[in-house]
Amino acid sequence: MNSIWQYILIIVVLIIISLIVIKVNKKDFGIEINRLIKYLGGKDNIINCECNMSRFKVILKDVSIVDKEGIQKLGAKGIVEVDNQLKIIFGKNAKALKRDIEDLL
Repeated sequence: MNSIWQYILIIVVLIIISLIVIKVNKKDFGIEINRLIKYLGGKDNIINCECNMSRFKVILKDVSIVDKEGIQKLGAKGIVEVDNQLKIIFGKNAKALKRDIEDLL
């Protein structure tokens, strides 16, 4: 009977540790999206945005004011510039970013 309580205690401690690790590793998308908009040159610089699988495509008024280094620090795996467009590879977060940026614009 005593060993059952020990196992229950160990399981509870492991669950608490797992929840703490998940909380620490989870990014706050609200802060990330505001930073992304800032790095893209602000709301006024964004004309349109689209999402295709893991890529986030944004059409901008002026690509020269974009902080590509800052975007990569947010977790972009790659950035391709074509004319006034940026194609940013964000992985599985691309759709959520597009939706949240459209809500702010």
